[in-house]
Amino acid sequence: MKAVPIDHDYLLDVLLKLLFTPSPSGYTDRVVHLVCEELERLGVPFELTRRGAIRATLKGQARRPNKAIVAHIDTLGAMVKALKPNGRLQLVPVGHWNARFAEGARCTLFTDHGQHRGTILPLKASGHTFGPEIDTQPSGWDYVEFRIDERVFNLEDLLRLGVHVGDFVAIDCQPEVTATGFINSRHLDDKAGAALLLAATKAVKEHDVELPVDCHPLFTISEEVGSGASSALHQDVAEMLTIDNGTTAPGQNSSEFGVTICMADMGGPFDYHLTHRMIQLCQEFQIPHQRDVFKYYRSDSAAALEAGNDVRTALVTFGIDASHGYERIHQDALESIAELVAIYMQSPPLYARDRFEMGPRAGFPTMPG
Repeated sequence: MKAVPIDHDYLLDVLLKLLFTPSPSGYTDRVVHLVCEELERLGVPFELTRRGAIRATLKGQARRPNKAIVAHIDTLGAMVKALKPNGRLQLVPVGHWNARFAEGARCTLFTDHGQHRGTILPLKASGHTFGPEIDTQPSGWDYVEFRIDERVFNLEDLLRLGVHVGDFVAIDCQPEVTATGFINSRHLDDKAGAALLLAATKAVKEHDVELPVDCHPLFTISEEVGSGASSALHQDVAEMLTIDNGTTAPGQNSSEFGVTICMADMGGPFDYHLTHRMIQLCQEFQIPHQRDVFKYYRSDSAAALEAGNDVRTALVTFGIDASHGYERIHQDALESIAELVAIYMQSPPLYARDRFEMGPRAGFPTMPG
């Protein structure tokens, strides 16, 4: 195994391309096409699942048992719940996020025949009209509405425009990259993970790194609504590394710098051996890292296991401040994880061969002590 240089400019460039491509869960065709185009440029073969997730393949010396590395490219968003008599729209969230982070967001409404710009506003949005009531009104999805930037003043105008219940609303990402290396944007969860997975794939491809087994970069499209990697795995995948955001907040050990390795989330502990393989690689290659446990968190790993996949899973994360809000990360974490992922692609699988072909204990890893 060897460290390979990560193209930092490419990582940031592809991240911005992903961020500017709307992809709320359920409306992901555009971002799927973008990732497929990137894989074609890198010369990496891929296939689409029936639902539209992407399964790419980096060929190794052996076909099985192989490994997968997954990031999700769907994001939070909203959907039209009702057309209101005042010409505005009632919304429901797509994915789990608080309406207070939606207030003031610029958005795009996608109808059957076009798209329209608009803003999510609280029901009482004018201080000159409502005075102190704008500060005391309740917060929640029942107390916001979508103001569409068209000449619409009533229900009939909305119908004439072609707006329907169930139309998708994509939230603008509004990215800003600072001179100090911080990246502020919505939807860094998990488009930052997808960008660094592409950057690691590019590094391995361009430097002709020989892999011990096939490795499958996977890009899922429904993680924010719970199904994620439930049906995206090749049946020969024995271990899966998930890339997602870590929760940088009081009481957490995550950081916006280096790699944050999640030891457990609300689904329980991650696989001991694969998790400690990640720790070992960080130690061996001197990649800054820390460990954390997430109480209110699930990822593609949980979806894969709950679907009955017999696969070891681990989770590496980039620390995000204000997750599922207006998020902030640092380039240092993305580059650290991309370096770790490129090294993990080169590492031998936990089993030298599929142990079910060799007996119940053949090649089985053991815990220390």
